[in-house]
Amino acid sequence: MINQTSVTEFIILGFPEFPELQLPLFTLFLLLYLMAVLGNLLVICIICADQHLHTPMYFFLANLSALDIFSLTSVVPKMLAILMAKNHEISFVGCILQMYCYSIYAASEFALLTAMAYDRYIAICNPLRYLNIMNKRVCAVLAGASWIAGVLEPLPHNIAISTFSFCKSNIINHFFCEVLALVKLSCSDTSFIQTMNYTVGLYVVFLPFLLTLASYTLIISTVLKIRSSKGKSKAFSTCSSHFTVILLAYGTIIGVYIHPGSIDTEDPNKLPIAMYIVTLPLLNPLIYSLRSRELKVALKKVIMKIH
Repeated sequence: MINQTSVTEFIILGFPEFPELQLPLFTLFLLLYLMAVLGNLLVICIICADQHLHTPMYFFLANLSALDIFSLTSVVPKMLAILMAKNHEISFVGCILQMYCYSIYAASEFALLTAMAYDRYIAICNPLRYLNIMNKRVCAVLAGASWIAGVLEPLPHNIAISTFSFCKSNIINHFFCEVLALVKLSCSDTSFIQTMNYTVGLYVVFLPFLLTLASYTLIISTVLKIRSSKGKSKAFSTCSSHFTVILLAYGTIIGVYIHPGSIDTEDPNKLPIAMYIVTLPLLNPLIYSLRSRELKVALKKVIMKIH
């Protein structure tokens, strides 16, 4: 029996179910991690360097890229150490901190995507007043609120988990300190924290989803009223990148986390979750780069300066 005071570290299993794939998985995740970090850093640098990109949409995109880098760095380096160096140990404090950092990302991402949906709503439904409404102060408030929400929302249940007693085991059946995997190891009464997780989950995912849905309902309604097909195409193109990212974010989290048995299963879908964590931050800059003419032009300018 191990109580909370004697637990100074946890053992993260990683992917023992794929013993022959440890090196290929390490190589795959390392490449995806480097590509995602470099891609998001490039987006941030281009937006900061080009005055033409100092607009609300690209300001939010830079924040999204920074958030993606933060989320990757909180999880992937330790996962790589488990795969390659067989370093499965993590301190109690380090585990709680990793869990909290990833929770910040999950909460901030959906809040930031909601702010971006509001930005697209103003751009399409009220274009003449767009720059007046989406001024620097409003953008800073929306972005700041997204980050603050991400920091504050998961704080209560992370503090609660840090006070739990862990007498069942100190072996985490996951590749990082995931909330549900950690709660399963506790011998404390976890009913409160499970209720809190459901409540926070609804607030973090469902409320932003409703606000985003409301924004796009108004956007589609406005676009359909445009008579010319060229006008409709141009209006849709202004929000196509963000809409694609929205579909990916909500689609993958529903597919990976929200399904029957996802809470109680003893064998979590670790590989799909790992791919979700690594590939979504990689796809975000690719989607915006491929669909945004301004970003492509700015990238060409940077390449030409280098040559």
